Amino acid sequence: MLIKIVGPLLAAFIITLLSTPWIKKLAVCFKAMDKPDRRKVHLNLMPRLGGLAICLSFWAIVILTQPLTSQIKGLLAGGAVICLVGMWDDIRGISAKTKLLGQILAAGVVIYAGVRVNFLTSPFDGTTIDLGYWRYPLTILWIVGMTNAVNLIDGLDGLAAGVSSIAAVTLGIVALLEGAAGYMQAAMLSFILAAATLGFLKHNFYPAKIFMGDTGSLFLGFNLAAIAILGLTKGATVISLFLPVVILGIPIADTAFAIARRFLNGKPIFSPDREHLHHRLLDLGLTHRKTVLTIYAVSILLGCSSIIITQVTSAHGMLIMIGTTLTVFIAADKIGVLRTRSLQKSDHDKKAYNHIAK
Repeated sequence: MLIKIVGPLLAAFIITLLSTPWIKKLAVCFKAMDKPDRRKVHLNLMPRLGGLAICLSFWAIVILTQPLTSQIKGLLAGGAVICLVGMWDDIRGISAKTKLLGQILAAGVVIYAGVRVNFLTSPFDGTTIDLGYWRYPLTILWIVGMTNAVNLIDGLDGLAAGVSSIAAVTLGIVALLEGAAGYMQAAMLSFILAAATLGFLKHNFYPAKIFMGDTGSLFLGFNLAAIAILGLTKGATVISLFLPVVILGIPIADTAFAIARRFLNGKPIFSPDREHLHHRLLDLGLTHRKTVLTIYAVSILLGCSSIIITQVTSAHGMLIMIGTTLTVFIAADKIGVLRTRSLQKSDHDKKAYNHIAK
């Protein structure tokens, strides 16, 4: 039994670890290079197709070791769509509208395969609410939102890969705690995704040799969102529905703050800026490495909170989520994530650039 669990995870890790250098050569060949600018923190051209190694490793191990149910086939097919969208953007560059349409198409594929939330059950009186046709737009909104959330935090070496790995491991643990056979596959999918991503992190942690690019960040966000539906919403209680929000708290919070910040300042929601959580932590004086490790630590705390929520009553779980949300908002206000600045070089920008060399 242990070999059946550990074997696929070790294989996923090794495949990504060994294939990433080859993907790096492929990225250079196709000129999929990330150029530095005022908004970014790296100073040199970097290959950015590294996420393809994660995709290939995840697909190979899932196909070889997991029962290929209709939902798993849909997950793989939707992942292929999102991977192609990411590769296209990494190599040629595409508009935000085209990228969004690709994400909706990928979400539609998994929904067609049966990966969706069909009903909700109140944690207090057991009342069941059939979502009817709302199941489709709500599932699309969750998958597309989570896909973009991971994409937005991919701004520092190892950040998106590390946070996604922590989230995937937490999803797997929570699914295992449910105990039913249906959750075991969701747990294995989570652990395989984490193992594949950790294999890439060896090449991506500061100082990075390659970036995952949109190929990786979109793929990770998409799969985390879909696996969360498979593994945490089978019971469809209000608590289980919001567990992914806690587990994936960092990317979700950063995205929510970005939308609010741009809306309040009259800027397009999809316009890029240098105001994300990792940028603010750099401006506070943290080095590149310490910024990433700090966000890892917060992600681990959020993951532990989500595990605790599954072990307490629904009322206590709601209190923990409310307390966590308030804490996140207070912390965000303290470090200035909700405020905006000019994109012109400021003293803070120069300070952040100086930290890169440390």
